Amino acid sequence: MLFSYTAKSKAGGIVEGVQSSADRLALARELRSRGDIPLSIREKDKNFLAKISTLTNIFSKVSVNEQIIFTKNLSGMVKAGLSLYRALSVLKKQTKNPKMSTILASLTDEINSGGTLSSGLAKFPDVFSTLFVSMAKAGEESGNLAGALSDIGLNLEKSHALTKKIKSALIYPGVILSAMVVIAVLMFAFVVPTLAGTFKELGVTLPTSTRVLIFIGNFFSHHLIFTFIIIIGMALGLYLIFRSKFMARYIDYIIVRLPIIGNLAKELNTARTARTMSSLLSSGVPITRAVEITGDVVQNIYYKKVLNEAKTGIEKGAPFSRAFEMNNKLYPVMMSEMVQVGEETGKLSDMLLEISLFYEGEIENKTKNLSTIIEPLLMIVIGAGVGFFAISMISPLYSILGSIK
Repeated sequence: MLFSYTAKSKAGGIVEGVQSSADRLALARELRSRGDIPLSIREKDKNFLAKISTLTNIFSKVSVNEQIIFTKNLSGMVKAGLSLYRALSVLKKQTKNPKMSTILASLTDEINSGGTLSSGLAKFPDVFSTLFVSMAKAGEESGNLAGALSDIGLNLEKSHALTKKIKSALIYPGVILSAMVVIAVLMFAFVVPTLAGTFKELGVTLPTSTRVLIFIGNFFSHHLIFTFIIIIGMALGLYLIFRSKFMARYIDYIIVRLPIIGNLAKELNTARTARTMSSLLSSGVPITRAVEITGDVVQNIYYKKVLNEAKTGIEKGAPFSRAFEMNNKLYPVMMSEMVQVGEETGKLSDMLLEISLFYEGEIENKTKNLSTIIEPLLMIVIGAGVGFFAISMISPLYSILGSIK
């Protein structure tokens, strides 16, 4: 922040100036270190460039990678003996992201005014999740903030890696299907009308499938731009439908029951549940609060429902494993069995960590092989489409050749 100040110099004169500093207190300390006595310090009005900077902060984002780097660096500096205020100040000087710089400035102000890191993080719910804030708070309360930050970084890293692997596995079929749509539209717009003109000149009786293709081709050729607008509109509409809360229940229901994707979704939600619970419990978060936070972390509405049932059951005295045992169509049997063993031995956090490691390994192996599974399915779809097009357009040509003979 930029401040204008008035101070009394060593010589007894009055000096005025403008200087950037984290806050008024930091600037006052800096002036005293130079031998000046601060008389007044005022935050300078934002100029045009500062307003632009504010707008940049609004539209900029803090990526998961930046959050991971932030937690690891902060954990390392706190472990090395730096004060939290000093560590945050160092990170603020290093970051190049305007949004992150603003957050770090707010965090240093929070610490400087006697607040805690978790209370400062809670002011940015769009960046730091409830899981992040709760683990930081538990670390502060237990006196092991550095360890909690390290666990947060590991948790973010594992979760981000899983999501990235699944997205990477789905990029290939997405690109192929998009290319198929574009090629199909161009074929209908430029190839089909040419063949249709030939058939019309020769007066050939066309089968139904050919007439349908010609009708589509004529529409595309006369309204090519409008066709692409319709396709983009349909894609946007599907995206909005998938994102809507109204359709979430139905989409989540379909996802967990798809042949290949369904098993992957079940293992992903199981791994995410187990790792989140393990991280929270090992940080010292009470089990009911840990279950509540984990319910916010999982995306599928049916898994949220199971965890809500688990929280209610725990409050009534039921074991944590009961909820998983009653919902073995969503969570595998291994989940309920391992959780039950963890409860009986008092090592629930360790058992949940083992579950997460197992299913994360399973997901990694399956995502590696996912492209080899999807490729034959894509070939079948492409082959069926090309075959239908070829038969529909070639069969009239055979009729022409037959009539010539």
